[in-house]
Amino acid sequence: MINMSEVIETNEMIEKENLDVRTITLGISLLDCIDSDLETLKKNIFDKITTTAKDLVKVGQDIEAEYGIPIVNKRISVTPIALVGGAACKKPEDFVELAKVLDEAAKTVGVNLIGGYSALVSKGTTSADELLIRSIPMALKNTERVCSSVNLGSTKTGINMDAVRLLGEIIKETAEIDKENDSMACMKLVVFCNAPDDNPFMAGAFHGVTEADAIINVGVSGPGVVKTALQKVRGESFEVLCETIKKTAFKVTRVGQLVAKEASQRLSIPFGIVDLSLAPTPAIGDSVADILCEIGLEYAGAPGTTAALALLNDQVKKGGVMASSYVGGLSGAFIPVSEDQGMIDAVKAGALTIEKLEAMTCVCSVGLDMIAIPGDTSCASISGIIADEMAIGMVNQKTTAVRIIPAIGKGVGETVEFGGLFGYAPIMPVNKFSCEAFISRKGRIPAPIHSFKN
Repeated sequence: MINMSEVIETNEMIEKENLDVRTITLGISLLDCIDSDLETLKKNIFDKITTTAKDLVKVGQDIEAEYGIPIVNKRISVTPIALVGGAACKKPEDFVELAKVLDEAAKTVGVNLIGGYSALVSKGTTSADELLIRSIPMALKNTERVCSSVNLGSTKTGINMDAVRLLGEIIKETAEIDKENDSMACMKLVVFCNAPDDNPFMAGAFHGVTEADAIINVGVSGPGVVKTALQKVRGESFEVLCETIKKTAFKVTRVGQLVAKEASQRLSIPFGIVDLSLAPTPAIGDSVADILCEIGLEYAGAPGTTAALALLNDQVKKGGVMASSYVGGLSGAFIPVSEDQGMIDAVKAGALTIEKLEAMTCVCSVGLDMIAIPGDTSCASISGIIADEMAIGMVNQKTTAVRIIPAIGKGVGETVEFGGLFGYAPIMPVNKFSCEAFISRKGRIPAPIHSFKN
């Protein structure tokens, strides 16, 4: 039971410390929509989504009103569309038609974003996978709410370097096709190693084939709550520091658990997982970088940053898993540049580079996230950055990702403006030396030896 003091404490976290439930994400299987006729498939997809999700937004709003807990986004994830569209789609333009249907369905039910315009190609690429991947630039250009992801590698299968090379080209093409908008379409595209089936966060959410027909997943946040708690224990030992983070993560996750169970009951859809990630926003005081500074760093990126982030991530997980029976998704600390004012400040101060961010991703949840780079960065260099991040995930048996924005027509020292939760980003320099010969090799990097455990 939750006692009155906990209720008061939770209200204070909401009012003063930017605590929110970042998203309720309804996962929907589209496997029963598959048809070889494109028009029939489109109708099946639209009908399945709009029927299953018809009450999602209203239920979210009702829970907000009754409990006073902000729920920032209501979202949908669907079965990877490369699997759903394989029988009907014969060219990239056919997949674009499916993207438009997803967008229309999302608008009809009123959700913020819909994820699952995805392909899973960690070991090999089917013809449907390749058609979807090649359709991504046009699909993202012609839709408002559709998010796309591609899983390029895993600890069990290695890294599909042919797909890594192709995605470098696709990201650059996506940036070019949307250059009049600061290449914002790239914000809706992320590539993964070890992508989870139950991630509620965009742009990487999709409804995995291991999931039920429909499922409710919730993603919580709360960097501001953790920072405020740590302000009260400045100068204390690591033991006190760790205990404070764990207790705070427990409280934050309990809020997510409450919302998830309520949404599940009211929608008559099974509860899946709570993702207990610390997801920052551009709001002042809602920053993972600020937590690192509160731990004792002048700026994120200073010596000791990776150790501080490892400590933070681990204690968040330890506290969170005690608060919910089903923790999943990514669960840890996000370190996006554009969505975190503290990270932006660190880049501007010269404390934080792409190389340091890459080192930090060895110990946190996601990867190189929402990073703007010069628009003249080569496709091969983009693929090299992706390959490096995929390798970290593969070897360390963890999820890693890259969401990178080549800002066409802009260079280091300039910024790109995204607005809202996406914030703005200073353009970061990329190593100028070439990896063209490496990226041009065909095939895949084999799985590491520790993958053979079965």
